[in-house]
Amino acid sequence: TADRSVFVCNSVGDKIYVDFKDNIPCVRLLNATHQIGCQSSLSGDVGVLHLLESEENLDWVLSSGPDPPYMVMLESTLFTRYNPALRLVLINESHFLCSHNSYVFVSGFSPHASCPNENSGVYTEKYSPSLAHCNATVWNPLGNNLSYEEFDFPIFSLKDDNDTQAMRQCYMDHNRPVNGSKPRYPLCAMQLFSHMSAVTDTATCMRRNSIAMSLNPEFVCDPLGDVNIWALSKPLNVTEKGHKPGESVIIAAARLDSRSFFFDIAPGAESTASGLVTLLAVAHALRNATQEAQLNTTIMYTFFHGETFDYIGSSRMVFDMERNQSIIDLDNVHSVLEVGQVCLWLHSDPVSRRNSSIDEEVVKLIKNLNSSAKSLNFSVEEPGSSQALPPSSFQRFLRARPIPGVVIENHQSTFTNRYYQSMYDNSDYLNVSYPPGLTPEEQLDFVTDAAKSLAKVATLVARALFVQAGGNGTRFNIEADELLVSRLLYSFLVMPNNSWFHVFFSPGNTTTNFYIGVNQQMSEPTILVQFMLANLTGSVVNTTQENCNNQKENEDDKETKHREGFCVRSTCRTTKAVSPAFELEEYTSSNYSTWTESRWKSIKGRIFLVASHDLEMLTLGVGVGVLLTSLLLTFFISSKADILFNSGREPTNATY
Repeated sequence: TADRSVFVCNSVGDKIYVDFKDNIPCVRLLNATHQIGCQSSLSGDVGVLHLLESEENLDWVLSSGPDPPYMVMLESTLFTRYNPALRLVLINESHFLCSHNSYVFVSGFSPHASCPNENSGVYTEKYSPSLAHCNATVWNPLGNNLSYEEFDFPIFSLKDDNDTQAMRQCYMDHNRPVNGSKPRYPLCAMQLFSHMSAVTDTATCMRRNSIAMSLNPEFVCDPLGDVNIWALSKPLNVTEKGHKPGESVIIAAARLDSRSFFFDIAPGAESTASGLVTLLAVAHALRNATQEAQLNTTIMYTFFHGETFDYIGSSRMVFDMERNQSIIDLDNVHSVLEVGQVCLWLHSDPVSRRNSSIDEEVVKLIKNLNSSAKSLNFSVEEPGSSQALPPSSFQRFLRARPIPGVVIENHQSTFTNRYYQSMYDNSDYLNVSYPPGLTPEEQLDFVTDAAKSLAKVATLVARALFVQAGGNGTRFNIEADELLVSRLLYSFLVMPNNSWFHVFFSPGNTTTNFYIGVNQQMSEPTILVQFMLANLTGSVVNTTQENCNNQKENEDDKETKHREGFCVRSTCRTTKAVSPAFELEEYTSSNYSTWTESRWKSIKGRIFLVASHDLEMLTLGVGVGVLLTSLLLTFFISSKADILFNSGREPTNATY
């Protein structure tokens, strides 16, 4: 009976509602001082659906529409903070939903800040005030700060074309005004659920987390976090933490995360994937050379996570180094070479270079990069000597102490990436394209022009690193694999679920989302990069699976990776990428990242038909009338029960 009741209820619900299959909301994030993002009411926000086809018909939503409140569905080209009409939508608190499609903004669109990580880098009032707060260079001039504002209504992105078509059809059939006339009931309405549990700021939500009100306490927020991934060109003793006497390490770094306005859409093609893929190709190109040569300096290939949110990963590594919780300390760091949005501008810090010894190493590193570039028949350039270092993980090392370093970027001053930290920073923008008619497997093995360019940069970086580490650049033929780079780009930006990636991992069917997520489990991109780095830098061991799993120094040793029948021994490891603020319980820290993500109960959206207000009131009135009539009738019957239900029984002394 219970199963039958559930089936009946579900059948009725299916007849009333059409649920969205693939919708991605803007969610709430919190830091030491603010809350940002979006949320719905506890029971979900409801409104009449209106398709915003142009700015001109926005007046229908704001003033002339007869059936408020409205849920606005708009094309992504209208989703911009600099659109005056849209600002009215935001100010008037109409709820809206963005249709995710192939349209892009020709002039660019970046919902990120114009000065990324403004308060967490090296430039402060104490360290070169003239360069602090992007006073000298506004790095992201297209940034409209939309991702850092608070909206007390839900905003969703639709990825499924069937959902978009169903909404359009519902609007056309029931809601579209004809010749300015009022549409007739029933109207198509929408309900969005995205209620967030956390409020105010990180300190408040972490305090609520610590209050145990029951045996099963409910947490309201979680710190953003994942893991940093690194591998060494030669093994070091990892059982002893802290300083390694006589060891010198070059950190070759790239970031592992990105974001956009919607938390589950972070393709990060140029801002993240280009540098990440290049560094993986560098590690692979140097594998044989570093194993054969006796280098004076160890190369540490490092992928920092959470750099978008005030340098979570790099600040944690520096924090661990300062407290002897890392395999090396800052005294072991020879220099840093960071690969950012890949191209050929070599940035360095003008302040630390005032120290002659620092400047000498920076000049040497730049000379090695120039020499490698000439051997590949192209050139690299430096910006002005007084220009600040762009937003980069290297800044967190400089914040601890002066260290030689260079950051490779694709811009001289302001970003050339017109879609920085947005959902449009994708494979199309990076020009990862394929001839028509190719099957997925043929696309996987097709070397694109973008792959050729990144492979060239990877070769340059690999050769420069090898010489910087003490190697003889003329002895080895160091060159990045174009096919490897092309496969990495295809796998991260186009189709992770392919035959090549399946050798290492079984990813999902959607393009990679580089959003860091919360500190509960490793994200899919993190696992992919970990296995890729282990296989590209390690060596295959001819042994059984059981012996492979047993080749460990201790339970925490992860130097062996067993996938699909072969064993790889590698120096690849992971360490925490969680802000030190949460270990120190300094939730209002101005020195470390304090970003948290709110928890939620349900994320969903649906459309349905709604009757007119007059009909609803009539139905309510009839219902109340029936109820009162029933009560009166029940009272009357109850009071006259003796008369109405007298059975006319015969006296007990009656005889026959």
